[in-house]
Amino acid sequence: LQVPHVPSQPLASNENRRLTNKHSKKALKASLTLGILLGMFFVAWLPFFVTNVAQAVCGCVPAGFFDVLTWLGYCNSTMNPIIYPLFMRDFKRAMGKFLPCCRRPAEPRPSAITLSMRNSHSGPRAPTSLKNVL
Repeated sequence: LQVPHVPSQPLASNENRRLTNKHSKKALKASLTLGILLGMFFVAWLPFFVTNVAQAVCGCVPAGFFDVLTWLGYCNSTMNPIIYPLFMRDFKRAMGKFLPCCRRPAEPRPSAITLSMRNSHSGPRAPTSLKNVL
């Protein structure tokens, strides 16, 4: 007896698998970015908080050491604008639109009037109806 051969995966299943794989990669990259940001936060601020508690309990922490740990925490805040563009393409694109050093030559600089009209929701609008909104 011969058993008819049934394709192991239909075409729709391959498409779903590809989309799932794409979303998995994005989720993994987002998790990696978040892990790096949180890891740097803990590395920078945990010594400060531990020392702060020790200072409250025993008063044995030199002022200079406490200042160094405070500035280590402040340096963490300067690292965030560096980390976000390295790991997040959307953030890089958004910043590239507004920073002159990152703008591509073909992109026009948005004028203050355009930005103001966009932010104030004034100016010409497309007609909307309840049917279009729903």
